[in-house]
Amino acid sequence: MKNNKSLPNSLLATATVMCTTLYAVSAYATAYIVSPWGTGQFRPAVVVPALFGAIFGPMPAAVGAAIGTLIADSIKHGQLYLKSLIAAVPGNFIGFYIYGLILKKKFSWENFVKACLTTLLIGNLIVSLGILVYYYLFMPQFFSSIPLSTWGFTAIGLTTWFFVTMLPFMILLTPILIKSVCKAAPSLTPNDIKAASLKQEFPKITFGLTMLIPGVIMLVIGWILSFTKLGDLVVTGLPTPALTLSLIKILFYGAGVGLFSLGALIITKRIKI
Repeated sequence: MKNNKSLPNSLLATATVMCTTLYAVSAYATAYIVSPWGTGQFRPAVVVPALFGAIFGPMPAAVGAAIGTLIADSIKHGQLYLKSLIAAVPGNFIGFYIYGLILKKKFSWENFVKACLTTLLIGNLIVSLGILVYYYLFMPQFFSSIPLSTWGFTAIGLTTWFFVTMLPFMILLTPILIKSVCKAAPSLTPNDIKAASLKQEFPKITFGLTMLIPGVIMLVIGWILSFTKLGDLVVTGLPTPALTLSLIKILFYGAGVGLFSLGALIITKRIKI
């Protein structure tokens, strides 16, 4: 298979349905693990649309991620969940469309890293801003009771939460899944993906730095929140500021230590990918 342009529409439709189903089920499995802000969930399930985006291109991944997240969130809340429709659906669609588009042009592990970082930054920022839009439209009294500066920090914090909790899974697990599909279904796999070797071409330094640098940034942010007035400013107006700030600090310190350690282990080849 030269590239996913050669795939028939029926196969792309099947891939979209599979991506939607797998993403909905796996996202729901962690739906009750939420961020320190009380909204936004822990979602290692991002590896599902990441896999489909690499193999089948942007549309199956984007549509599958958008519909899958809406299904998972709606099942969790027992109704069509408007916050998901406003925030998660466009964020997932745009993020994974960009991801698939980058890899469709030219697959390499370097481009894979770029696609992951771009998707997580843009997609999660859209989700975070969409959450603010939801509160502004449907909970105006609650929105107006909290300073705009706090809402701004919340958007940044949520984007960071999504990024640091998704990055290790997307960077470490997706390549293994991609190569597994290459072996199981070589006729469906683009030639440039089959040619990309995990052993010979895998950029361990790049992957390690992708973990290590954000880890350092997380630790610095945790220190700033702990020892400057910015910590109190971030949670001004929130219902439980002290508890929320404590959880945010745990998030940044924990993510920082985790990402830094993973990056260091990859660079020193203690972890073999």
